Amino acid sequence: MRRLTIVGAGHVGRVLGRLFHQRGVFAVQDVLARSPASAARGVAFIGAGTATDGYGALRPADCYLLAVTDDQIGAACAALAAAVPLQGALVFHCSGALASDALHAARDQGALVASAHPIRSFADPEGVAAAFDGTFAGIEGDAAALAVLTPALDAIGARPVPIDAAAKTVYHAAAVFASNYLVTVLDAALRAYQAAGIPEAVARELARPLAQESLSNVFRLGAAPALSGPIARGDMATVARQQAAVDAWDASTGALYQALVAPTVALAARKQGAAAN
Repeated sequence: MRRLTIVGAGHVGRVLGRLFHQRGVFAVQDVLARSPASAARGVAFIGAGTATDGYGALRPADCYLLAVTDDQIGAACAALAAAVPLQGALVFHCSGALASDALHAARDQGALVASAHPIRSFADPEGVAAAFDGTFAGIEGDAAALAVLTPALDAIGARPVPIDAAAKTVYHAAAVFASNYLVTVLDAALRAYQAAGIPEAVARELARPLAQESLSNVFRLGAAPALSGPIARGDMATVARQQAAVDAWDASTGALYQALVAPTVALAARKQGAAAN
């Protein structure tokens, strides 16, 4: 069984460490964190490994997981490369925003590098570890690294999805569009209802069926077929009246409305083109 060392004992490192250990994928060897106490808590959660105090105390391993914050990946990789021999070892990180080339210090020492980004929230590590099966994970990196990492992820119930390393930041932005910015747009809807004199609690009930049906249609049919409303009907006069009204009510929300018009016009054209075919 390949030996795994984990650098970073936060939620992601703990969950993956426990799953790799419990499913018999890797033998968890050393766990290094910002403090000995954090490393010890990580070992306790994982149920295996040795809490390690500093890079100098790490033993050579076959695989290294860098489960640190994005801004620490480069420094952690450099420290690892200076501390242990990496020729032929697998080094991977879990960032959704950075590609595997952030691990260049390890690659320079002969390591195989990759990234594996589990696409879910890790706010509740116990809950995530108990219900990890089916979790998608965006993966990219050296072919030989992925030959090891892909079956390892399969074994813990993940669903690896290969992505283009050159588009890693765009890939990460997709999650922002699907989650964060969706909330921003819904907030604009709720505030607009309230500007029309509707109490906030009632506004949420008015918006709920519209939002839920739209989401359901997108995931059932695709984005273009799911589009409805004035732009989909070609009613740009209504769009212009709404733009003026929203601008007069709240300038920043008016700017958001305006920014969404052109992409929605393009989406409507895709819908019309598909219908014509």
